[in-house]
Amino acid sequence: MSDAIKHECGISVIRLLKPLEYYKEKYGTAFYGVNKMYLMMEKQHNRGQDGAGFASIKLDMEAGERYMSRVRSSEKQPIQDIFAQINDRINTSMEQNPEYADDVALQKKHIPYIGELLLGHVRYGTFGKNSIESVHPFIRQNNWMHRNLVMAGNFNMTNVNELFDNLVQLGQHPKEMADTVTVMEKIGHFLDDAVAKLYKQIKKEGYSKQEASPLIAERLKVAKILRRAAKNFDGGYAMAGLLGHGDAFVLRDPAGIRPAYYYQDDEVAVVASERPAIQTVFNVSYDDVHELDPGHAFIIKKDGSTALKQVLEPTERKACSFERIYFSRGSDKEIYQERKELGRLIFPKILTAIDYNIKKTVFSYIPNTAETSFFGMVKEAQNYLNKKKEEQILSIGSKITSEELHEILDVRPRIEKVAIKDAKLRTFITQDSSRDDLVAHVYDISYGSVDKGDNLVIIDDSIVRGTTLKKSILRILDRLSPKKIIVVSSAPQIRYPDCYGIDMAKLEDFIAFRAALALHKDKDTMHLVEAIYKKCLTQVNSKDADVINYVKEFYAPFTPDEISEKTGELLSSKDIKAEVEIIYQSIENLHQACPKNLGDWYFTGDYPTAGGNRVVNRAFINFYEGKNERAY
Repeated sequence: MSDAIKHECGISVIRLLKPLEYYKEKYGTAFYGVNKMYLMMEKQHNRGQDGAGFASIKLDMEAGERYMSRVRSSEKQPIQDIFAQINDRINTSMEQNPEYADDVALQKKHIPYIGELLLGHVRYGTFGKNSIESVHPFIRQNNWMHRNLVMAGNFNMTNVNELFDNLVQLGQHPKEMADTVTVMEKIGHFLDDAVAKLYKQIKKEGYSKQEASPLIAERLKVAKILRRAAKNFDGGYAMAGLLGHGDAFVLRDPAGIRPAYYYQDDEVAVVASERPAIQTVFNVSYDDVHELDPGHAFIIKKDGSTALKQVLEPTERKACSFERIYFSRGSDKEIYQERKELGRLIFPKILTAIDYNIKKTVFSYIPNTAETSFFGMVKEAQNYLNKKKEEQILSIGSKITSEELHEILDVRPRIEKVAIKDAKLRTFITQDSSRDDLVAHVYDISYGSVDKGDNLVIIDDSIVRGTTLKKSILRILDRLSPKKIIVVSSAPQIRYPDCYGIDMAKLEDFIAFRAALALHKDKDTMHLVEAIYKKCLTQVNSKDADVINYVKEFYAPFTPDEISEKTGELLSSKDIKAEVEIIYQSIENLHQACPKNLGDWYFTGDYPTAGGNRVVNRAFINFYEGKNERAY
């Protein structure tokens, strides 16, 4: 994605199912869990670089002994920073206390972060400040062990105001109106309630206050707590929680919008946002790692037993397709194939754009994340050429000469590394004129890679705002003097905000929206835009589940090709000599390539929750009223 957007977060939960002594004997260290968590977070660093956090819980500690630890960072390399802090604490303790070296019990008792239950989080801030206070995990503390709650997640809620009001009605006084805090306090409320009821019941059975504590841990029904807390959640989420006594859970939203995967053997139980992270870190096969079903929770009890529990009724599966196109690591077996398929499926449109002249066309990609779809595109080009070669050879028959044969066989897709991103270049000057000049040089080109008058095909993961294309990429590509530049998006046109975890909040940010607006002005249909605005106003305060996305009507008068053509015009500045054409993937091809991830609301406006429709209508109101603010 040439336009960088912030998105997603990554979670990791590790529960060591054996005593720490077991890992010391087998793997040579009681810090096995900490080491694995470092790897899990590094393998998901693509999901968040604004901050990172780590929390651990030690089981069966005596009263007065610290059993919870947390460390967070919002430094430039947050994962390295928090584990540098952890290692420093561990090494200092070991150096000052040599007797700890071979005594795991002493290590557990005195050294922080060494525990059986671990939670890691990498953060991309979708909005708000990237301060340490915004970094997960969050802790809800209580002197009762069972009521301590540590939470981290990959989520956005569309109805934070409603959830906040619910807490106020329960008598609480939340410290801020943020979805993470609100969700944690909602779960915490029902956790408190469950613990209180169990304590009262156990006391009636004749147990002492002290005897009640382990019985509460044993009898606490985590799924029931989550069921009561989450019934009004509207959003996409994979949220992880640790309870102070040692229970843990990961809950996924009913539509499966945000991803979560789990693995278990006799040594560990693991949950993460990405399957390859688990595969690589624990050296297990693809089939050993399972996807957490929508609406379900993976629950780990203090005794190490695990269970999959349905917490909410699953709705139509709408797993995020952007995960497959761009966000998730491409090392996943399915994602790798799907990205290649996206490149393959869009090739017929490319053929039309280059007038079937492969001999005079150079194929490339930008940025590096588009490389996999590029492979699929090139492979399809090769398939097309092989078929044409076969037809030519058969048409000539046995009379074909050696020269003719070589002339036919020598035709192949021309592949070049045309654009290179200068990773060290930073646009640090704030003045607009100077900044634009710097942006124009973020990418460099391979001079001589394209012959004058050639077509140049560049494939990208997706085109969001188009800013980098207009200010940098198209200008430097034009220096190669191609006849035509065809920019190919392996994703369809991004038309609508995402409110479930991705930083795509304002309609006017999208080049597809600006293209449609330009078409309305060209065709003198701005009265339709005003009518849509008035319809959106009618549903501002609606809590009805049947809220309508009226913004669909904004795009309805135009075909995708008309919007693509106008996009090309808007992105082509007057100083670009080459003809510029923009090609987008079709919705049908997207679904064909990614059949298990049909969440496509940013392309189609088909939101999986009512909150999504409310957000998009609010976004249109903000646009029309000239308010430069988020819709959620």
